[in-house]
Amino acid sequence: MKNKSQILGVFNDPDVVSTAVDELLRNNIPIKDVFSPFPLEHVWKKLNMKTRIPYATFLYGVLGTVATFAFLYWSSVINYPLIFGGKPTDSLSFVIIMFVLAILSGVIFTLATYLIREKLWPGKVVNLPDPRSTDDKFVIVIEKDMDMDEATVRQIDELLKKSGATEVNMSNV
Repeated sequence: MKNKSQILGVFNDPDVVSTAVDELLRNNIPIKDVFSPFPLEHVWKKLNMKTRIPYATFLYGVLGTVATFAFLYWSSVINYPLIFGGKPTDSLSFVIIMFVLAILSGVIFTLATYLIREKLWPGKVVNLPDPRSTDDKFVIVIEKDMDMDEATVRQIDELLKKSGATEVNMSNV
């Protein structure tokens, strides 16, 4: 297993992180990831980071609606039809139940998909490049390649400091 090094730029302000990402991208420096205490959607767009979770949620909601309708139709029309008050057995009186269960299935299956996709399970030890990124710091992670020379590392270090990094660290993964 190779020992990979990372260059970490630690910032205090999300707006400064955004300008630092712009500066690094202008200088063709590949950014591996950005860690922050809250989501920075504009940084995701700049780094072309996309997710398909909303599409999965929509699919889970549709499947939940269809499954709920099939179960309710089977239970109230086919298996145990009760006619009361002259109303037909196949009325849409269960639309509210379908709506609520569509939301419930969307939420539950999306959460399960997220946990499986991110390999998060109870008791997993999280390996953060800088633990302060969960409190109040913003961290830009640049992976240091084996063929990267000292001049390039110094250039990245200077760019990060010029862009407003409060500190620049090296980390081994």
